[in-house]
Amino acid sequence: MIRKGAGSVNSRKMITTALLIALVTVTTMVVNVPLPGVKGYVNIGDSVVLMAGLIFGPVVGGLAGALGSSLADLLLGYAYWAPWTFVIKGLEGFLVGWIVLHMPKGKAASIILGTSLAALVMVIGYFFVGILYYGLGPALVSLPGDLLQGSVSVILSVMLWRPLKKYIAS
Repeated sequence: MIRKGAGSVNSRKMITTALLIALVTVTTMVVNVPLPGVKGYVNIGDSVVLMAGLIFGPVVGGLAGALGSSLADLLLGYAYWAPWTFVIKGLEGFLVGWIVLHMPKGKAASIILGTSLAALVMVIGYFFVGILYYGLGPALVSLPGDLLQGSVSVILSVMLWRPLKKYIAS
């Protein structure tokens, strides 16, 4: 038996997830700087991935990261990165949501720890894929760009999560 109004909750979550996937894709595509060596790019789409996990939880964060980021790879001509991006960014969005879900609610330390660990997973993931594709030297050359991307995304998401969460809750 379906309860009255149960469909609206699922519809709202699906629409929110779809909008976040699109926002991750657009944010990634609009602000991106090509990296030398590994034929990748630095972007701020991770800030949206992190905020999706922070505000909406691990499943929405994981889907937004996996689908939004890999779609951006496909549209920007980096199709060979898309399968890796799907896994790495999906894990990033899921992990931040999972950590925050299992730590004290609303605590700055939980938010900083969750976003930092998730961004670190992203950096390590792309570093190892860079080694696989191009070797250690080029992967090391791209490491500062990935660290910068992760750091900027952590800072942006930590700064914006509380005002966005309050706005969304109202």
